[in-house]
Parts: sequence; C-alpha cells; structure tokens
Amino acid sequence: MTSEVEQPTAMSEALGYEQARDELIEVVRRLEAGGTTLEESLALWERGEELAKVCRRRLDGARARLDAALAEEDAEDAAADGDTPGA
Repeated sequence: MTSEVEQPTAMSEALGYEQARDELIEVVRRLEAGGTTLEESLALWERGEELAKVCRRRLDGARARLDAALAEEDAEDAAADGDTPGA
C-alpha cells in the first residue's frame, strides 16, 4: 500500500513548479519558526515532502524536454553536415 506522502495528491500534481516551490518555502518557514504542535509539524513536514516531489517531477520533466530538444538539434546539425548520428 502506498501512502499519500509517497504519491502526491492530484491537487498537488496540478500545481505548477513555481506554485509548489512557493508553498514549499512557506512550509519550511513555518517549520523553522516553530511554535506548532507535534501534529501540526508532522502535517507540515508531510506536505513539504509532497511539494518537494512535485518540484522534482517538474524539474525532471523540464530536463527531459531540454535534453530531447538538444538531441534533436544535434541530429539536425549532423544531418546538415552529412554526418550520421552516433558514428
């Protein structure tokens, strides 16, 4: 069985990178400020973990898109130069 902490909720996944990052910053700020109960701190921690995973997925997706675009550009350049990719 998978917990919510391991699988971000659909609502969290709908967040853009900047939204998730900003909320994560606020969660960290609240945790660092202290003054919360143990239960509140645990809930904040879990939310922070969820948001961090959303951010990581967004960054990984952006990296994959960038890598694909660069590979496509390299292949086009190689074809224009008469080279064969991977040779």
